[in-house]
Amino acid sequence: MRAVVTRVSSASVTSEGRLLGQIGRGFLVLLGVHRDDTEQEALRLADKICGCRVFEDDEGKMNRNLAAAGGALLVVSQFTLFADCRSRRPGFSLAARPETAIPLYERFLEACREQGFSVFCGEFGADMQVTSVNDGPVTILFDTDEL
Repeated sequence: MRAVVTRVSSASVTSEGRLLGQIGRGFLVLLGVHRDDTEQEALRLADKICGCRVFEDDEGKMNRNLAAAGGALLVVSQFTLFADCRSRRPGFSLAARPETAIPLYERFLEACREQGFSVFCGEFGADMQVTSVNDGPVTILFDTDEL
């Protein structure tokens, strides 16, 4: 799995004019599922992201995690994170098919909720518009192959 995680002061996702999810302070997570991923990757990634200490403490150092910051998560599916860009037209054969990706995406959401976080999400496979106010900016790439 891969995730692009941005620390935000606010973020939202809409589709066809409908608000699907919205948060204040927290993480905007663009989540991609690889065709070979399993539940273990979803659990490990959720744990890493939820515990990531990138919120400022009283001394201005990035030392607080999402819980200490009182943050929430907005998670948006993003199969394009597994794009093969060797040619001018990216290929997406490394991304999981929906029958594999959807259960793992939902397991990731559930694992974050099990840690006590408010988790909002987009609609898997929908054409979505994502807006965010990046805080910092702080953006981190997570890849379960490297965790």
